Amino acid sequence: MSTIAIVRTSSISGKRHTREIPISVEAYALAMQAWKRGELIQNAFPMLSPADREFLMSGITPEEWDEMFSDNDFQESEDD
Repeated sequence: MSTIAIVRTSSISGKRHTREIPISVEAYALAMQAWKRGELIQNAFPMLSPADREFLMSGITPEEWDEMFSDNDFQESEDD
């Protein structure tokens, strides 16, 4: 399968990321048109993983997502 390189700026870090998305240019163009017309992203891009769709929407990479929601942020203190 062909891939295209998508560049997005992360909405949480402000960093620019490039991600290889497994989709042809033609399929990407058609799906992007559907999404811009108001189709839900999961319906416009059903062939992509949730991580790839999140990247398209927000620029957030799986690594940033994991860092943002790491278990360290939610550990309870010993007093609780």
